[in-house]
Amino acid sequence: MKHMKVGGLMTGNVVSATPETSFKEVAKLLAEHDITGVPVVDEDDHVLGVVSESDLLAAREPTARALMTEPAVTVHAEQSVADAARLMLRRGVERLPVVDEEERLVGIVTRRDLLCVYLRPDAEIRHRVREDVLSDVMGLAGDAVDVHVLDGVVTLAGRLRWQSQARLLVNLTERVDGVVAVVDRLSAQEEGTRFAPAGRPSHDAFG
Repeated sequence: MKHMKVGGLMTGNVVSATPETSFKEVAKLLAEHDITGVPVVDEDDHVLGVVSESDLLAAREPTARALMTEPAVTVHAEQSVADAARLMLRRGVERLPVVDEEERLVGIVTRRDLLCVYLRPDAEIRHRVREDVLSDVMGLAGDAVDVHVLDGVVTLAGRLRWQSQARLLVNLTERVDGVVAVVDRLSAQEEGTRFAPAGRPSHDAFG
């Protein structure tokens, strides 16, 4: 399945600070660029930490080195948007510096950026469910079941041979970028735990 990557949403021209940046300079950066936090980088652009508005309000330290939250919670450009969103929620942060293979700063992604995924048009979501999930992953015809999408909510209706197929279809649809929720109106003709996509060897639907 194709998932939107962090690199496609991140802001590449990142406003950053150095460990020696003063309290006032950090505050000025936030105000001038209308942002709520900046990554702190060393001379090689390695991310050391992050200074946020809450850090500034909590203390009056002289430099970014003393103000910053460390170690920084970072993400790579090739990671999926869903992974980045889960990381943000788990760590309770509003932004993630994006780093390359050598942990150097290449961009930044915010919660607002990630919310853009849920603005994906319903028609595009329907196409992705039919092509990526039903056809490419499950080896079924794109019209094997009825796929209806309204405001990001996907309704799946129809009959599949195996109950395991129905469960798998719902689980995979939930993971499609832009899907808010899935309404399951599927039925299965008979019990089963395996399915064999056309032209592919049989394999466990969950393995």
